[in-house]
Amino acid sequence: MENKKITKNEDISDKPAKLKGKYFTVLGKRKTAVARIRIYKKGTGLITVNGEKLNTYFASADITVVKNPLKLTGQLKELDFSVNVRGGGKKGQAEAIRNGLAKGMVLIDEKYKESLRAKGWITRDARKKERKKPGLKKARRAPQWSKR
Repeated sequence: MENKKITKNEDISDKPAKLKGKYFTVLGKRKTAVARIRIYKKGTGLITVNGEKLNTYFASADITVVKNPLKLTGQLKELDFSVNVRGGGKKGQAEAIRNGLAKGMVLIDEKYKESLRAKGWITRDARKKERKKPGLKKARRAPQWSKR
C-alpha cells in the first residue's frame, strides 16, 4: 500500500462531521417519502443525508434536484443541512428533500417565496400510486376481453 500525504483541504473519511449548534426543522414530502431536515444557520454548505454525504447517497441527477432551491436562492454555501429521509425510492426522496429545502428557504427569508412557488417546489406533490382494484390486473388494467 502506498503512503499517501493528506493535505488540509482533502477529506480523510467518507463520513461527514456531526453538525452542532442551533437549527430549525422543516418537513418535506413526496409520494411515500418523508424528509426531516435540520437547517443550521452558520454553515459551509455541508449536506448530510441519513448520516452520509449527499454525493455518496444520491446519483448525480438526484443531487441537482436536491440543490435546486439552494442555487435559486443563492444559499448553497451559507447553510448546513442534516437530512433524515425515509420511504419511497431515491427519486421520491430527492424530491421530498427539495420540497423541505424550499420550505426552509421561505422560513429564512420571505422574499424567496415567489420564485420558489413559480418553480412549484413549495407545493407538496400529492400524486401517489393508485391502489389495485378487485377484478383488475392493476389499478385500471382490466383482463383481456374475448368475444368467444
